[in-house]
Amino acid sequence: MAGDLNLLKLCVGAAGPEDLLAWQSAHFRARAPEHVTRMWPKRGAELLDGGSLYWVFKGMVLARQRLLGLDERRGADGVLRCALVLDPEIVRTRPMPRRPFQGWRYLAAADAPEDLPAGREAEPELPDSLAAELAQMGLR
Repeated sequence: MAGDLNLLKLCVGAAGPEDLLAWQSAHFRARAPEHVTRMWPKRGAELLDGGSLYWVFKGMVLARQRLLGLDERRGADGVLRCALVLDPEIVRTRPMPRRPFQGWRYLAAADAPEDLPAGREAEPELPDSLAAELAQMGLR
């Protein structure tokens, strides 16, 4: 379960949690995975008190990763950025529809989807349209 304050981010270029895991495994073999973002969260202490980064895939929140740290990264352009240091474990969540947005958003624990029960993460995916419909009806 995630902390009281979390982040929400679109996972561009990945069809689902398995794609994200494969990409992170290939790029972060010797260290914790991270996602570098332009903006630094002002509520960093709250996020690091058990918070997670929730990933949106094709309009559906499907997974989260616990936030382990916030580190400075300077880009090739000299601009200081924030690296969201993540737990390598990707936790599947109940699907929750989410409209597109830019950057990241804060997500209160009360608004975050529940983790899938143990063993359910290996179940085949429902079609996106069906999962979205069920989630809007409160049935998934």
